Amino acid sequence: MSSEPRSAPFRMPERLFAELAAGGGSPEAVAFLGRAERARRLLLLRTLLDRLDALPTQLTPAAEAWHILKDAAARAPEPVDRLLLAPATGGWLAHVLRRAHGTASGPALWAEAGHLCALAVTASLHAGTDAELRVPLVDGALSLPGLGLARLPDAEGALTIGRARTSRGELTLAGPGRDGDMTSVTVRPGTVGLGSGGAEDGSAAASWLPLRTLTHPTPTGTVAIPLDDLDPYRDLDDPLPPARLDAAEAEEWQRVFEEAVAVLAAPGGVGPGRLDPAWIRAVVPWGRTSTLPPAPPTVQASASSGDSFGAMVIARPSSALALAETLVHEFQHSKLAALLHLFPLLDDDRAERYYAPWRPDPRHLTGLLHGAYAFTGVAGFWRDRMAAARDDRAAVEEGVKEKSLEEEAGYHFALRRLQSRLVVRTLLAEGRLTAQGRALVSGLARTLDGWLREPVPASALARARTAAALHRTEWRLRNVAPTDGAAPSADSPRFRPDRTSWPDVRTHAFAVRPTTPYTADEHLAAGDPAAALARYAEELAADPAEPHALAGWIVARATLDPGRAARRMLARPELLQPQPSG
Repeated sequence: MSSEPRSAPFRMPERLFAELAAGGGSPEAVAFLGRAERARRLLLLRTLLDRLDALPTQLTPAAEAWHILKDAAARAPEPVDRLLLAPATGGWLAHVLRRAHGTASGPALWAEAGHLCALAVTASLHAGTDAELRVPLVDGALSLPGLGLARLPDAEGALTIGRARTSRGELTLAGPGRDGDMTSVTVRPGTVGLGSGGAEDGSAAASWLPLRTLTHPTPTGTVAIPLDDLDPYRDLDDPLPPARLDAAEAEEWQRVFEEAVAVLAAPGGVGPGRLDPAWIRAVVPWGRTSTLPPAPPTVQASASSGDSFGAMVIARPSSALALAETLVHEFQHSKLAALLHLFPLLDDDRAERYYAPWRPDPRHLTGLLHGAYAFTGVAGFWRDRMAAARDDRAAVEEGVKEKSLEEEAGYHFALRRLQSRLVVRTLLAEGRLTAQGRALVSGLARTLDGWLREPVPASALARARTAAALHRTEWRLRNVAPTDGAAPSADSPRFRPDRTSWPDVRTHAFAVRPTTPYTADEHLAAGDPAAALARYAEELAADPAEPHALAGWIVARATLDPGRAARRMLARPELLQPQPSG
């Protein structure tokens, strides 16, 4: 493994770019992005090594650690290559470079830079070489990327310096103990595959926490995806301590993941929404470490980073369908981030002034592009689910359940294709795209325009259009300041000084048609705008400017009485509110 960058430039074949621009991507296209990310990772690593040469440290110097790592790579190239290209390694690289530029914070810089020593120890273990390094310990523990966490018994707390010795795949770790003497432990690190009969050794749990992996069988063997709850750089930026899942929660992850893989296994081509789970490089659990309280059906939070290609932070849902959708969503972000590393796609002044139909706040152009690309994939995911439910309904006698699934999938497909096309139009109209950026966004437009002509169950389509109008209306009521006279256009608003984040409770609530509507929202979702209008009016009698109720009233009124006045009210709903104070 050399840290020297490639001398020849990357050139993406036009057909692969066209696949990715349409929102999808074949295995060949995804593999190309992976190779490009590898080249970028090595370039960043070379940059970091140059900076670490001059950094004072009490640990093994960076040049020596790198020599140990290169020696291991010569003996075991594949596992060491995977180690350097792992998402958490990318997160560490980017974070420490930001530290060097003064744009990030964290523990002592020498300790964060010393994570290179942990990488060298791990590489040596993979290769079975002999090495000895001075390493940073946090509360007596050493994180071994891609393997797990070694912990000293009765160790001194906080940040200390330990000594790691490797020989034939075995690690002996020593460091200061609480009583002032040295303490040590010897372990043979290895990961544990969930769902494959593997289990943690209870007797060794005090000294060794193995990295768990989500597993699923394929025709060519078992794929193992890290379920990373240990690595300090598994998150999107700052380092964080381990958050070990208990055994029951880990098994729940495996169960829901297996079911999500079954959802993703539906036959299809390389279009948007199709995902080979083997492309995922890590799943990072967020927000919970046990099965209690029970997980909600939907994903409450998920995220990804361009520094960590193929990784995704996810709050576990109870629904496999929700997890499958999120896996698609976050991998779309990874693909676009890799494209942004290859091509300048747009000239972004970073001003947050654009409407994104999936956000409570204004967004900048890069965020808008990421959203359009991700939700085009989500639309494709639901398009496939709608087609599968339709096929299942045709194959059974009653088909009641399948019809319900077809309606729900049709709603999400119709909503996301409509919202994504709106954002694509904004991107094309702004005139800030490069040639490659225009080609990419035009590819998304062609995909979405084709989908807009595809049939969707009428009730699902009506709810999707209503939900889209509700979100945009409430977004403007909560974000845009009403102005008098020569006001800014609807596309260039002036924002309220008192705006805050707000929950989007309608997008999922409108997915299913209520059978016995009671609330105003339920009446509107059931297709009865007159009843909804009366209920919204009752709510507004107590607070005439309440944004949620006012948005519902505006959309219900426009549904009952479409025309020029309704269109103006939908375009500038904030004019019905008083001026914000301050």
